[in-house]
Amino acid sequence: MKLLRREWDGRAPAAEAERLRALAPPASAVDSQAAAIVSDVRRRGDAALREISSRLDATEVAPEEIALAVEPEAIERARAAADPDLVGALEVTARNLGSVARAELDALGDAAASLPQGQTVSILSRPVGSAGLYAPGGRAAYPSSVLMCCVPAQVAGVDRVALASPPGPDGAVHPTVLAACSVAGVQEVYALGGAQAIAALAYGSESVAPVDVVAGPGNRFVNAAKRIAVGEVGIDGIAGPSELLVVFDAAARVRDLALDLLAQAEHGADGLLAAFSADRDALDELALVLERLAAERPTVADAPLALVGAPDVGAAIELADALAPEHLELALEPADERLAADRIAGCVFFGPCGAVAFGDYSAGSNHVLPTGGAARFGGPLGVGTFRRRTSVVEIDAAAAAGLAPRVGALARAEGFPVHAESAEARTDR
Repeated sequence: MKLLRREWDGRAPAAEAERLRALAPPASAVDSQAAAIVSDVRRRGDAALREISSRLDATEVAPEEIALAVEPEAIERARAAADPDLVGALEVTARNLGSVARAELDALGDAAASLPQGQTVSILSRPVGSAGLYAPGGRAAYPSSVLMCCVPAQVAGVDRVALASPPGPDGAVHPTVLAACSVAGVQEVYALGGAQAIAALAYGSESVAPVDVVAGPGNRFVNAAKRIAVGEVGIDGIAGPSELLVVFDAAARVRDLALDLLAQAEHGADGLLAAFSADRDALDELALVLERLAAERPTVADAPLALVGAPDVGAAIELADALAPEHLELALEPADERLAADRIAGCVFFGPCGAVAFGDYSAGSNHVLPTGGAARFGGPLGVGTFRRRTSVVEIDAAAAAGLAPRVGALARAEGFPVHAESAEARTDR
């Protein structure tokens, strides 16, 4: 853990947020490499996927022996062989995610308006035809990410759900990932990681049919590939590397906050970690506890962590909004639902037990969240990612007569007289 102490005078929060973001590696650093991978997959299909996987993934299998698709039987065997406690945890997590996803689906219902001229305009929500989901690998297996992606897609009503996850040394997807696929009811699984997995899902190959939406968290290569593909497929957003900001005061339990920050550092050294407080003694104590606990926990990466002294709590909150982090913990007395609801962040945690780890796993919120400041305009992965919206307009003769003069005036003002004729023709009946 690389602790960095900063003092901020409360001025120019946007500029200070940019300085803090500069502590993490820039997302664009791997763009050219990711573009080359995506281009190769589009050009050569399965052959490129096997060669790239052999070169970049952890697999030790020869390229010609790599099996890209996982047999459905292997998925069910993995669930049967898994630790019952793990399967039970997956099932509870899936049920909680499903409950939240169904509530979101209800909120996305169809809407219709009858307008004064007589026309009716409806907004209809329908599932996309197919979704390609990504569960990261590398440092560890992430069965939780399988559920976070697959459950909302299933609840949304997507007919075809495919998942890609990096292979291990034996060329196979990790058994816990396959067990999670079984719990989620997903049978189409590919042993593919990184930018090549996103390219396969987005553009297809001999073994992988292309999808309508690509979603899921990943490293900078995964996110660079998603940025390349957007427009030809839908994407959920840019999710990763992990971020956590803690805003706290003297009443907070410092050891708990240290564990929360160290937990996020388990995701790797390229994320963004920060803690803001107006209490300098509390910041000093947090620094000491972090150094002690980090030394005792080998899974914690050597990530940078900024400890920022703010002039007051209000300024710390303003800087948090400017940073727009993936995860935000409010360890303040008092912190209530209104304070949390007004924040700009992917997911906000508060209350005496508000650890991000609950949201990472089984609380029912989704851990696929916007990073890099994208919480300013994005939000958690959910049912809405896998639903398309369509406007349906019904215009009868009376509505046409009422609207045509307005359409004619606007169209001619814009230099499109045939638009005007097209509308006015409907009144000659």
